[in-house]
Amino acid sequence: MGKPAERTGRASFHRRRAVEVCTLDPAGAGGDFVSAGAFESRRDGGMIGRPRKLDVMAQIPGKMVLAATACLFVLLGTAGAQGGGELRFCLRTEPKTFDPLKVEDDAAVSIRYLTGGVLLRMNRQTQALEPELAHSWKVSKDGRQITFKLRSGLSFSDGTPFLAEDVAYTVQQLMDPALHSPTGDAFRSGPGTVATKIISSTQIAITFPTPVAGLDRLFDQVPMMSAHSPKKEMAVLGPFMVADYKPGATVLLKRNPNYWKTDAQGRKLPYLDSIRLDIQPNRDVEMLRFRRGELDLINSLDSEYFDKLASTSPQLVHDAGPSLDSEQMWFNQVSKAPIPAYKKNWFRSLGFRRAISEAINRDDLSRIVFRGHAQPAVGPISPANKFWFDSKLHAQAYSSDAALKLLQTEGFRLENGTLKDREGNPVVFSIVTNSGNKYRERMAVLIQEDLRKIGMQVNVVTLDFPSLIERIAQNFDYEAAMLGLTNVDLDPNEQMNVWLSSAENHQWNPQQKAPETAWEAEIDRLMRAQAASADAKKRKESFDTVQEIVVEQAPFIYLINKNALSAISTAVQDASPVILHPQTFWNAERLTVRAAK
Repeated sequence: MGKPAERTGRASFHRRRAVEVCTLDPAGAGGDFVSAGAFESRRDGGMIGRPRKLDVMAQIPGKMVLAATACLFVLLGTAGAQGGGELRFCLRTEPKTFDPLKVEDDAAVSIRYLTGGVLLRMNRQTQALEPELAHSWKVSKDGRQITFKLRSGLSFSDGTPFLAEDVAYTVQQLMDPALHSPTGDAFRSGPGTVATKIISSTQIAITFPTPVAGLDRLFDQVPMMSAHSPKKEMAVLGPFMVADYKPGATVLLKRNPNYWKTDAQGRKLPYLDSIRLDIQPNRDVEMLRFRRGELDLINSLDSEYFDKLASTSPQLVHDAGPSLDSEQMWFNQVSKAPIPAYKKNWFRSLGFRRAISEAINRDDLSRIVFRGHAQPAVGPISPANKFWFDSKLHAQAYSSDAALKLLQTEGFRLENGTLKDREGNPVVFSIVTNSGNKYRERMAVLIQEDLRKIGMQVNVVTLDFPSLIERIAQNFDYEAAMLGLTNVDLDPNEQMNVWLSSAENHQWNPQQKAPETAWEAEIDRLMRAQAASADAKKRKESFDTVQEIVVEQAPFIYLINKNALSAISTAVQDASPVILHPQTFWNAERLTVRAAK
């Protein structure tokens, strides 16, 4: 998942001192900046959000402090002698790219998070924005400019120095129309070019043509790239770097020797020596390997296995509550798609899409497929996102009778149990989804049964992920698809790459040169309006209207919101699961894995 008015985030990293950081309202939505509390600087270069400054040390006798410090030092010294070990978990799909600015799939997002160094990072636990490669930043009052002061003496993994010109290069690449970065969509609040001004080797100002809501938060998703390294995107500033890639098998990450953070004792982070990411779409195999001790965590645990593990090893499972992610299906509305014209007419029919939505029993999906560890989805935003969720909306009620009546108003008729359109074509279509995801496969089967009740014949087709992406994003050779959407932030600006009609992830009809429908044009207008507004209330009103249009027009038929379930081996130390991606390894640089005895 800042606004107009000036904000400064700064830290003193060599003295234990609390500093005030001005920030926006909790939604990061705009309005006047207010104090969000204090950040207490750590000697590791990080910041800990505090509601107020507490002088805890003054309340403890001096000898006790020394003893506790000595014990902590001994413990960490022992860990250092043993090394941090190797963390092992699975990617469900092949990463489509290692270029951090072209990332749009879950596997590549995970790799980007572990390898990419960002100027600012949203703490996945506190949801507070914290300094990273930039030690301070300032957003202008009009919300159009952000100025960063960079840490000095930092280097990419290959030893290339990190300087302001690298930030300028990254921003230029991010906003290059030829690259069409999905990440860059969040910054496109209006027409015009983005200007970068290098003030010094460690200071840069970035000016946007129009105000950008939550501007500083967006940089959480922008890993810095080197302007000069011959390794290009493989030169990184994050805690880990790609050391080996075997397509279809493994991505091996190793500790970045030039990573800048240290812990409180001055020991270099990350603790881990390496992270092994096995490409494994089959969740049954993934679970079997976890039980055998071959994997250390499962970042998104299936509900069936959650219950099984909870009954025998409750210490291994974690339920962080409803997630921000959704599961949905949609129909192909691309004009050039190689499907019959009469089917395109169905898919472009509002009544047809709304009838499909009414005919799906979401309670059954939640109860049967997810064993109660999910809730029927309402729309684009999960109710777990309490500020941005439109509380006026409710999950679609299930009624096959109402669905059939709606179809009849669109010229469809039921003949001997078969639904036909006004030209006599039987309603037959296929849903594609990714193979190995048994929960999507099971949902597809239940939807198949639901739609059979109103005379539709639905075929379920499972494809390996690269083939699926080729169908839905390149040759558009599909009729309907079912996938999930991962939200990495609470702010709707992170969904610009979905809702703008020109965006790549506008899945039902991507990269339109101009909006092909009036309602898509209105969503474009509202998304750009909220992205450029300094008023939190107006942003909320605009995005509420977007949610209402999406629910009314049903380009996506939202199915369920899963709970954030995970499994973590007791060998993994200091894991703290959260609802935001990546739920289990958001603090990977501080994790360790105990060696097996």
